[in-house]
Amino acid sequence: MPAAPGRPWLVPIMGGLVGIAWVALLLWEQSPYGRYLDHGRWTELGLAAGICRVLPAGELLLPGLLYAGGWLLMTAAMMLPTILPLLRRFDRLIAARGDRTGLLALLVAGYLLVWLGFGVAAHLLDLALHEAVRQSDWLAFHAWVLGAGVLALAGLFQFSRLKYHCLDRCRTPLGFIIQHWHGRTPRRDALRLGAHHGLFCVGCCWAIMLLMFVVGTGNIGWMQLLGAVMAAEKNLAWGWRLSRPLGLALLGWAGVIVAANGWA
Repeated sequence: MPAAPGRPWLVPIMGGLVGIAWVALLLWEQSPYGRYLDHGRWTELGLAAGICRVLPAGELLLPGLLYAGGWLLMTAAMMLPTILPLLRRFDRLIAARGDRTGLLALLVAGYLLVWLGFGVAAHLLDLALHEAVRQSDWLAFHAWVLGAGVLALAGLFQFSRLKYHCLDRCRTPLGFIIQHWHGRTPRRDALRLGAHHGLFCVGCCWAIMLLMFVVGTGNIGWMQLLGAVMAAEKNLAWGWRLSRPLGLALLGWAGVIVAANGWA
């Protein structure tokens, strides 16, 4: 029996959610609390600093909550457009079910949870690097080395087998549905489907997302540019052709930083 047609309002609703995430990030950036998107200074400035001093373990708890909220907004804005092909196929498959909307929400939740886990790991790595800079006079005077290193790492990853393996899986969403949707435990299956797709999405895009720690985690312009690149890589028929040129550009950018600072 052919799959039922998907709901025509799925894409507009997803577009609206993504738009809300972008607007929320823009308002946050423009507000007096925009500095809190730069998580390196959360415990030092304004209201957040005061709360951190009052709450038990506040210097860890509040920054973690702020970071999680900001990262989820960033992920929703930048990455949800990349899973539209999966959502549309899954929506057509479950079109006759009464719990259709809830299952789609669980798929999205599973996807975002994986990206949240990656964000926490990236945040901890960033904190460790900041601590290394504080303890090393050489790194404090040569912090550009870390930025150039992240750019070079992201550039090299664009040529790796892992990048193309994960990208190929992300570009064939039907494979995820066949593997993880059985219908016997629908809620668990939908959550697992989103999480598994999220793992491969992280696998092909993690290096590009790390660039946010170089250009600024609160920079809306860079978020839009990097989000557009990742969406094009995953969703457009010719998107895979962007990977190597992007890798060369990132390696060139790293080389310019090294050359400029080495010359200085």
